[in-house]
Amino acid sequence: MTQNAIFKDFTKYVSLNVLGMICFSIYVLADTFFIPKALGSNGLAALNFSIPVWSILHGLALMIGIGGATQFTISKSKGEKANKIFTYSLFSGLCVAMVFVVIGFFFSAPLSKLLGADASTLPLTKTYMQTFLYFSPVIALNTILIAFVRNDNNPKLAMAGMVTGSFANIAFDYIFLIVLSMGMFGAALASGLSIILSVCVLSLHFLKKNNQLRLHKCKIRIKEIANMCLLGFSAMIGEFSFAISMITFNLVILRIEGNIGVAAYGIVANIALIAFSMFIGVAQGIQPLISKGHGSGNSVLVKQTLKYAMTLVFTLALAMYGAIYIYSTAIVSAFNSEANITLASLATAGLTIYFAGFIFAGMNIVSAAFFSAVAKAKTGLIISILRSCVIIIPMVIILSAMFKMNGVWFSFVITELIVFVLVVVFIYKKLK
Repeated sequence: MTQNAIFKDFTKYVSLNVLGMICFSIYVLADTFFIPKALGSNGLAALNFSIPVWSILHGLALMIGIGGATQFTISKSKGEKANKIFTYSLFSGLCVAMVFVVIGFFFSAPLSKLLGADASTLPLTKTYMQTFLYFSPVIALNTILIAFVRNDNNPKLAMAGMVTGSFANIAFDYIFLIVLSMGMFGAALASGLSIILSVCVLSLHFLKKNNQLRLHKCKIRIKEIANMCLLGFSAMIGEFSFAISMITFNLVILRIEGNIGVAAYGIVANIALIAFSMFIGVAQGIQPLISKGHGSGNSVLVKQTLKYAMTLVFTLALAMYGAIYIYSTAIVSAFNSEANITLASLATAGLTIYFAGFIFAGMNIVSAAFFSAVAKAKTGLIISILRSCVIIIPMVIILSAMFKMNGVWFSFVITELIVFVLVVVFIYKKLK
C-alpha cells in the first residue's frame, strides 16, 4: 500500500469511528444534562454512582466484540474460516449480559450502597441501575455488532448505528424526563430504547450481498473463546479503568465534599467521557488496519497507521484542553441547573486540571489498542492495568489526603504521565 492509500483508509476508519464514539458517549452525557434539570444535584450524584456499572458491562462487551472482531480480521487475512468467531462472540455476549440482568433484579440496592449512595441518593441510584441492567442483552449485542460490522468493511453503518442511538437518547430523555417527568426510570428507559434502535440499524448489514458475517454451527470451545477475548482485554480494561477510577474518585470525594462534590465530579467525568470516547474511537478505528497489516506481514501499514494515530490524538488533546481552559465556566453552568456556587467552583477547577491528563491519556489508549491489534495482548494489558488501578488508586488516595480536591484532579494527570513514559519504551522496542 502507498502512503496515500494508507492515509485514505486511516481517515475513513478513524473519522467514522471517532464520530460514532462521540455520539455513543452522548448516551451518558444526555442524562448528565437532563437529569439535573429534572432532579437536581442528587439526581446527578445518583447517575455518577451508576455509571461505573454501565462501564463494566460495556467493557466486557467491548472485550468480546473487539477481541472477536480482531481475530475475525486476522483469520480472514490469513485465508482461514472466521465465522465461528462471530458465533462465539454472540454466545459469550449473551452469557455476560444475563449475569448483569440477574444483578439488576436481585442486587441493585446493595450494589448502589456499595458504590456510595446514601439515604438521599439510594432510591434514585437503584432505579436507574436496575432499569438499564434489564437492557443488558441489547447493550452487549449493540457493542459486539458495532465491532464486527466495522471490521466487515462497513464502518459507515457502524457509525450510523451509534449516531441513531445517540440522537434517539436525547429525544427520549427530553420526553421522559422533562415532558413526562418520569424521573430516573425515564432516563434509563430512554438509554435502553435508543440502544434497541441502534441494533436495528446495525442489523441492516446482514441484508448486504457482501456481508461475511454468518452464524456457524460449531462446538463451543472455552479455550478458543478465551484466546479471542484476550485480544480485546485491553479494550475492556480501558472501560474498567474509567469505572474503577470513577468508583475510587466517588468514594474519596464523598468523604471530602459530600454529594455536591460527587455531582461536581459527575460533570467532570461525563464531559471527560467525550474525550475518552474520541481516543477510544481512534484506537478502535486503527485496529482493523493494524490487524490487517500484522496478519499479512505489512509492517509499513502497521507503522504508518500508528504514526497517524499518535499525531491525531495528541492534536485532539491539545485542542480539547484549550477549549476547556477558555470555556470551563460556561460548560459547567450548562449542567448546574440549581446555580450551586460550590458545585460550580469544584467542577470548574476540576475540568481545568483533569483535562491536562488527556495529553498523555490519548496516546496511552492508542498504544494499548495497538499492542492488542498485533496480537501482543499482554503488553496492552500491562498498559491498561497500570492506568486503571495500579497507579491511579494509590495516587488519588495519597494526593487527596495532601491537597484535598485539587489532589483528586491531579492524580489523573500524574498517572497518565507515568504510564506514557513506559509506553514510549514499549513502542520503541516493538517497532525496533
